[in-house]
Amino acid sequence: MKPLLLVEDTPSLQMVYETVLTGAGHAVRVAANAADGLSKFADILPDVVLLDLMLPDRNGLDLMQDMLRLKPETNIIVVTANGSINRAVEAMRRGAYEFLLKPFNEQRLLNAVDNALSDMRPVRRGTPEAIDTAAFSEFVGDSAVMAEVYSRIQSVGRSMASVFIFGESGTGKEICAQAVHKVSHRASGPFVPLNCGAIPADLLESEVFGHLKGSFTGAISDKPGAAAVADGGTLFLDEICEMDLNLQTKLLRFLQTSTIQPVGAAHPRKVNVRIICATNRDPMEEVRRGRFREDLYYRLYVVPIHLPPLRDRGDDIVQIARAALARYSQEEGRDFSDLSADVRALFLKLPWPGNVRQLLNVLRNVVVLNEGPLVTLDMLPIELHHALEQYNDAPNGPAPAGKPHVTLDGLVGKTLAEIEQLVIEETIARHGGSIPKAARVLDVSPSTLYRKRENWGGGNR
Repeated sequence: MKPLLLVEDTPSLQMVYETVLTGAGHAVRVAANAADGLSKFADILPDVVLLDLMLPDRNGLDLMQDMLRLKPETNIIVVTANGSINRAVEAMRRGAYEFLLKPFNEQRLLNAVDNALSDMRPVRRGTPEAIDTAAFSEFVGDSAVMAEVYSRIQSVGRSMASVFIFGESGTGKEICAQAVHKVSHRASGPFVPLNCGAIPADLLESEVFGHLKGSFTGAISDKPGAAAVADGGTLFLDEICEMDLNLQTKLLRFLQTSTIQPVGAAHPRKVNVRIICATNRDPMEEVRRGRFREDLYYRLYVVPIHLPPLRDRGDDIVQIARAALARYSQEEGRDFSDLSADVRALFLKLPWPGNVRQLLNVLRNVVVLNEGPLVTLDMLPIELHHALEQYNDAPNGPAPAGKPHVTLDGLVGKTLAEIEQLVIEETIARHGGSIPKAARVLDVSPSTLYRKRENWGGGNR
């Protein structure tokens, strides 16, 4: 087995790291600066490097790039002080495998090295930008914004970097997470999705980390959590911003130690899992509001991938519609062949607040209720006709989804309390009378809206 390479300029830390690693059975070569580190790297071409980013003679990020050019499949674990997390994140985006923030304990160091050694895989030399088309088979569209998404997915594949996918509901965040998994060296391992917003808070810990029989009322048998099931693969945490703060603390500990402890278990166990998470909220705003831990945010928000809304994808809309039409026609035994010119024009005009999910639902509705061969305007659901009327009535087309046209007409001269009531009632009306949906848009709890409406006398203005 090739020795590990440790590049660290502080003698006391050199000694500590080397002692821990050799005590665990690893052979180690040590370098005290960038020049010596690059020389030893070229000599032994190690599989794993521990690299301090703060070196006396050169920027550690530049040294890392030189190492990866010499041997792209090397897994480089970068080490930096807690106050320099931005440098660690930048290193991950440039190809580092993992990062360690000082101070870290012995077990964290050994876990990172063990994971790096177990995750070695061959890299296709000479084609670093080649796109693995099979991994993107669930995506439809070749717009410029989606080409950027494909490129970001491809480039992050070989890393252990946590991926944070964000975008509006219905843009395909789980499909994106699956694509990241498929282009990674974990593709042969499990892909385990978990929707944090669909599971009650008191059950979420068990769903993530598992439980033992009898550990709580209703625990009639042992149950492995999603983190254990995903061992050797990828754990996808959707709607991560819905996670309870207490569980966020445990998730952070899991990320730092690579160990899980099921509810009721006396001892933790090690797992090797890559985390991908997603949200349709602004994660930094959640941090500012105290609903998401800042340290967890920086641990997870290493490589962000933004999925654009459907309205920003141009002709992709028609491509997606045609692909869905062909698939649904085959499934339903219909004879649809294409969209009429009027339908294509309408689809390109609409804001699609529900994004790809809404478009697919529209096409499914059309295919189930009609015979074909062309999709015409009269076949479309009534709500799209309402959207068309809105477009025709508006001088510049419909307002973008999530950004309704705002005017001061009718507000000037009213009290703040009256304006608040008008905004709340209008928001509820725009969401079909659904108070939970309106509460999500207004960023308050549904109970707050129920209480305010009771104070207003049932919500009648």
